Amino acid sequence: MILLISDLHLQEERPDIARAFLDLLDGRARHARALYILGDFFEAWIGDDAMTPFQQSICQALRRLSDSGTAIYLMHGNRDFLIGQRFCEAAGCTLLADPSVVELGGEQVLLMHGDTLCTRDVGYMKLRRYLRNPLTLWVLRHLPLATRHKLARKLRSESRSQTRMKATEIVDVTPEEVPKVMAAHGVRTLVHGHTHRPAIHKLVVEGEPARRIVLGDWDRRGWALQVDEQGFQLAPFEFA
Repeated sequence: MILLISDLHLQEERPDIARAFLDLLDGRARHARALYILGDFFEAWIGDDAMTPFQQSICQALRRLSDSGTAIYLMHGNRDFLIGQRFCEAAGCTLLADPSVVELGGEQVLLMHGDTLCTRDVGYMKLRRYLRNPLTLWVLRHLPLATRHKLARKLRSESRSQTRMKATEIVDVTPEEVPKVMAAHGVRTLVHGHTHRPAIHKLVVEGEPARRIVLGDWDRRGWALQVDEQGFQLAPFEFA
């Protein structure tokens, strides 16, 4: 069994989500061969050198799962792209490139966070290219902690206000982009998060049946994609 999740947006202000995640680690994930976390694991991350006690507790929980034998793969999201190797080594997880093709359920599957599929959101795509530039990343990681905290709060505030103002189709994936990206990677299954719109979409890629599986965000309930001998099963679960 393999589990895939995304968009938990872990933060101290939502202890219910943290508890649900820890329950998953102590329960179903213990029986999984691998756990994939496809971005926006944390609501914000300003650097591995700035871990709060809350973030350290999550790191330690991941390490316990890793030590129990479950492989953990973590992908950057738009909220936590500053997660680095120091955190991954401490948590016992592997940082996964976005995009990545992995074998799941006997087929090659494309994994993405999903934000790069939203090409109609021109302003966001421009900001993303700037923030992910290696020089920008170096500068961000070397800013004083107080400055990083202030910048993170500003970016989060602006992101929320702009998202509310944008049309639904702008903040969702661009339909034409999906088959193009899937064809470029030679896959017929794509799994991503980011949009907070869990669903399994049937489509056609290069004349063949294909599917796009969208993971849900953890807000009122949790979401997980389970891959086993029964296939790909996307389902929500209630918080305890």
